[in-house]
Amino acid sequence: MAAQSSPYTPPVAEYGFLYREVFGGDVVARATSGALSADDAVDVLEAAGDFAAEVIAPLNAIGDAEGTVVVDGDARTAPGFKEAYAALVEAGWVAAEAPESAGGEGLPAVVQAGLGEIWNAANPALALCWMLTHGQIHALDAYAGDEVRETYLARLVEGSWTGTMNLTEPQAGTDLGAIRTTATPNGDGSWSITGQKIFITWGDHDVAENIVHLVLARTPDAPAGAKGLSLFVAPKFLVEPDGSLGARNAVTTVSVEHKLGIHGSPTCVLAYDGATGYLVGEVGGGLAGMFVMMNSARLGMGHQGIGLAERAYQQASAYATARLQGPVPGRPDGTAIAEHPDVRRLLLSMSSSISAMRALAVYVGDLFDRADDADNPQLAEFFVPILKGWASEEAVRIASDGIQVHGGMGFIEETGAAQHYRDARIIPIYEGTTAIQSNDLVGRKTVRNQGETARRMFDLARAAVATLAGSDEPVARRTAERLERAVAAADRATVAVVGFGASPRDAHAVSVDYLWLLALVAGGWMHALIVAATLAHDGRDADDERRLTEADFFGAHQLAHAHALAESVAAGEIG
Repeated sequence: MAAQSSPYTPPVAEYGFLYREVFGGDVVARATSGALSADDAVDVLEAAGDFAAEVIAPLNAIGDAEGTVVVDGDARTAPGFKEAYAALVEAGWVAAEAPESAGGEGLPAVVQAGLGEIWNAANPALALCWMLTHGQIHALDAYAGDEVRETYLARLVEGSWTGTMNLTEPQAGTDLGAIRTTATPNGDGSWSITGQKIFITWGDHDVAENIVHLVLARTPDAPAGAKGLSLFVAPKFLVEPDGSLGARNAVTTVSVEHKLGIHGSPTCVLAYDGATGYLVGEVGGGLAGMFVMMNSARLGMGHQGIGLAERAYQQASAYATARLQGPVPGRPDGTAIAEHPDVRRLLLSMSSSISAMRALAVYVGDLFDRADDADNPQLAEFFVPILKGWASEEAVRIASDGIQVHGGMGFIEETGAAQHYRDARIIPIYEGTTAIQSNDLVGRKTVRNQGETARRMFDLARAAVATLAGSDEPVARRTAERLERAVAAADRATVAVVGFGASPRDAHAVSVDYLWLLALVAGGWMHALIVAATLAHDGRDADDERRLTEADFFGAHQLAHAHALAESVAAGEIG
């Protein structure tokens, strides 16, 4: 029997506030040159939220309980998944997020941040299906030749076919240079692919009529290591010249992995035995194309972390608001446990981090939307590992705290709180572990340019400090003071990291602490922007008071860790 979790309420109003007020005006209109407005985006999120809450959220616990099974060599998803995906495609949600250059509607990244949270909060296992498809669309749009584009892109964009990412092998996880799968030319423009891939998310299923695998493989006489890899599309069913589906390709579903969480997502072992594939890009250029998809997936993982954290928070808050258990200090008899000081601390810790991460996701989306502005692409790429690493780790912590709020009932599967924790645990691992994100942040994005991009972030945060510094509002003053000190700590830590340039072990030993430090500073900065927007209101409603309370809490309880992290970073490797 599936667990019974509380209903999901999409945070549409929060996105409306972010889109309209927090980042210097209507970010949606800015991204689309006025073609869409923040009001339009809110309408989009309301429609998505209704669909998510009514159609896919009720399947979340069912997917967890039922999982995916392999019958006669084919994977079959949990009851309701096939119908829900068909409804999603019919409603046009896959095409809505696909870029216009690939034939999609090209919703801006700021709107996709909201959609990503909503889909993943409702049902992260199911949402992975079209998240990976979107990543493949971006990769093919960037690197595929005309024939591959014409054969595959339109069907992927409409959602009738889905896409996967095939990197990992038993001996090759993070070390892509160890990949052994081979691709041999057939002489007719196609290639014969042989090898085994593991951990392939949505690698086989029954929700779409075809599955397009994007495969890294090694061509004959290719050099050793990552430079010898090329990229191929290999469909589950071969495609005839007229676009119809032909014979089953030589790709076998060996098994579906038994996992800690996201049971509704079929994670497969796939065997390629002379499967027919088609080259994407140039021979030896496989990593460039695959990293387009991977970068898309890393942003998607940030959105997944936020969504899963929000779902866990909503359930914990609903439980704590209804649960009566013992006297509550300073409150009348009959007060729910939500007013116990420590439960209130847990709930504020959850909500204040979620608000900061949600704002950062919109800000990063805005940077990508304004990629024509000179420095924005570099800053946007700088934030990708921060958002992925922070949101994924926080999803685990927040889901764990959600269990704590439930007490013993949280440890019982029937409440549904445990599922959020199990589902969240993979997010800091796949699409690059937290250490991989932090090594990218330190090596490629900090040391390589001597901390220039990091200092740009600090300057932007200091501008937010200056906006609040003269305020008569106590929360605004405290937010400014705390953020100013945290930025100074991060600046000192950046000097230390840059100084480790000739000592990679020192830099890598503290890279996760450095990522966490910058994430907390980014969160404090987001709260400063939220406070400034809130204080611009003529009067305060309950949402305004909550936002000020969250900012105050984040500064005192989360941002305060910046100083200890800066000290840890400066120490380098110990021993």
